[in-house]
Amino acid sequence: MEIWVLLSLGAAIFQTLRFVLQKFLSDTGLGVDGATFSRFIYSAPILLVIALIWFGYFGYPTVNNNFLIFCVIGGISQIFATLCVIALFKQRNFAVGMAFKKTETLQIALVSFIVLGEKVSTTAFYAICIGFVGLILLSKEAYKKSFFKYGIFNRSVLLGLLSGFLFAISGVYYRASTLCVLDENSINRAILTLTCVLVFQVTMMGGWLLIFNRRELIAVWKVRNIAVWVGLTSLVGSFFWFWAFSLVNAALVKAVGQIELLFSILASTVLFKEKITLRELFGIFTIMLSVLGVIALS
Repeated sequence: MEIWVLLSLGAAIFQTLRFVLQKFLSDTGLGVDGATFSRFIYSAPILLVIALIWFGYFGYPTVNNNFLIFCVIGGISQIFATLCVIALFKQRNFAVGMAFKKTETLQIALVSFIVLGEKVSTTAFYAICIGFVGLILLSKEAYKKSFFKYGIFNRSVLLGLLSGFLFAISGVYYRASTLCVLDENSINRAILTLTCVLVFQVTMMGGWLLIFNRRELIAVWKVRNIAVWVGLTSLVGSFFWFWAFSLVNAALVKAVGQIELLFSILASTVLFKEKITLRELFGIFTIMLSVLGVIALS
């Protein structure tokens, strides 16, 4: 099995752990801005120290002129994509919007082709489409709320599509950033890119909270006993994503990463005692078929 597949699976596992920890973190009363910021602020300092030690020993790689621009585009896209998802929580037809948000995996294949000229094989693309069907089946309300109930062109659908598009932009530009690092070592490319992105996101969000919501900064510090673990799991998961992005087309990485939903369902069943429906079991089977197809056909 190729290393990018293992990295994608590892990233999915650590994202699931972060999901579990964030559920506990939500019980502390931390706001949306604070919960998002805690993911960055408790990751960036640790990675910055690691990067300084790592590159101090092995030497700093050089980058081309587009590196910082691509890092900023990816970082901003990820922040705004998260804001779109947050806005979805306020919609009556949230499930419909989230189903369209999951078009990220399909959109990233298109964006990757437009921005980087990278394309997946026809058979791999079909496997990705099968995975999308599985994602729809795993949307708990997907069958209860028809896409047509509220109309196709409604706020939830547009927010869902926009968030998926912005997440696709961030993934592709993160890969583009790693390719701008002039170093043959994929680990060096991943560490440098992730460090720059995290420092930028902390600076941007920290500045925003300092000006508009200082109370949330205090709240982030008060819940540090839990938030620090959110940051650590996020850091490891993000590093695996970036390392995988440095090796292969972002569309393939995200396609394999869809297995995160299966891990999330497992966590919900074991930790939160939630039941799995027959439809969800079929969705799990479909996603597994898609992931195995992407791995076999890539």
